[in-house]
Amino acid sequence: MSDMLIYSSYLVAAVLFILGIKNLTKPRTAVLGNRLSSIGMLIAVVITLLDRNIVSYEWIIAGMVAGGAIGAIMARTVQMTSMPEMVAMLNGFGGGASLFVALANAWDPAAATSLVALISIGITVLIGSVTLSGSFVAFGKLSEKISGNPIKVPGNTLLNGALLLAGLGLVAMTVLEPTNHLWIYALVTVAILLGLVLVLPIGGADMPVVIALLNSYSGIAAATAGFISGNTVLIISGSLVGASGLILTRIMCKAMNRSLTNVLFGVMAEGGETVDADEIYAGKVKSSSPDEVGMLLETAERVVIVPGYGLAMAQAQHAVRELADVLQERGTDVKYAIHPVAGRMPGHMNVLLAEAEVPYEQLVEMDEINPQFEQTDVAIVIGANDVTNPMAREDKGSPIYGMPILNVDKAKTVVVVKRSLSPGFAGLPNPLFAMDNSLMLFGDGKKAIVELTGSLKEAG
Repeated sequence: MSDMLIYSSYLVAAVLFILGIKNLTKPRTAVLGNRLSSIGMLIAVVITLLDRNIVSYEWIIAGMVAGGAIGAIMARTVQMTSMPEMVAMLNGFGGGASLFVALANAWDPAAATSLVALISIGITVLIGSVTLSGSFVAFGKLSEKISGNPIKVPGNTLLNGALLLAGLGLVAMTVLEPTNHLWIYALVTVAILLGLVLVLPIGGADMPVVIALLNSYSGIAAATAGFISGNTVLIISGSLVGASGLILTRIMCKAMNRSLTNVLFGVMAEGGETVDADEIYAGKVKSSSPDEVGMLLETAERVVIVPGYGLAMAQAQHAVRELADVLQERGTDVKYAIHPVAGRMPGHMNVLLAEAEVPYEQLVEMDEINPQFEQTDVAIVIGANDVTNPMAREDKGSPIYGMPILNVDKAKTVVVVKRSLSPGFAGLPNPLFAMDNSLMLFGDGKKAIVELTGSLKEAG
């Protein structure tokens, strides 16, 4: 295969990656972006395998068919509620793939002959191992196989720093003594332990930030693996994923009022003083019914729907879309308020509502929708807890103080659809539930919305 064809193909793949990421920044073009990136990766993989004569054509075809089948099955069978943990798992697979590329080269004396390759092997093993173990801890927390609460590690900050320094020292020893494989084994062990202690102390409420950061780590590991094998397109694609992941992490940190330094070293939100839920709710919570809420919506001119993880758990996105359609037929202006960290991964609500074919123009980001709540007749909150909690604005002793929230309490009437008064990921009661302009519609999110839609239809 000629060099011209190889480098031309890599150039096409790189352009497709860039266009794909650009299109992924907007809901309307996200599907196209995903397809462009997938095509770019397919071109890169096929050209690399054919150019390097790594395996025979039969194995290339078999690998593509098997991998494509597994991906198709996962895409069709994994529920939207399980999407965050699947993303965490895929981040881990990405880090693991880079790790094994580095290990294969470390064990092959002929593969690592340059200083750049040796340094790249050490860095890839370090970052790949951290990504692998950290991602599977995140997977365990999101899938509730591990407690979603912060798991305290004694001397966490000091331990993280010591493990990082030990990891860097072992990277140096791997470069200085590449034939002594004890160093590489020790590096893998220390890095895997570092990934564990970085993520274990982080609670479920901060998982969107962690997923974005681990995604960046997997991209950086891929880029450094590209230096090992001398693969240009792997360096480009890994750099794009690493950079975009860091940018997304920064956005998530801002949305949650977190420090990027704390995220990097596994030090997240500390618990504040214990808040007495009975004191906040006692005698102030007003329960409502679908019929009563339906009467409110009959005369509402502006309605804002606020989706959260509870909506995903109840699989209520299609029911919400039907309610919005009925309201719009009556002439009501309907919008969806999207908080950057609602749910358990970045963009979770966008993906969920896109599945129900909610028009993109109705999805409004937090900064744009917040000034509109004062002109909103009814705000319907479905399973969103921490991102609507006024304590983030008003209670300086709260662990979520300073986190930007959706100002739903400014609406004329707030209807909260929730099974109970149980707290969200942050473990805090929500004063919103006890406000004078709030009504609680208790029950399963999907069932409650279906009954509310039926009540509105009966009203004519």
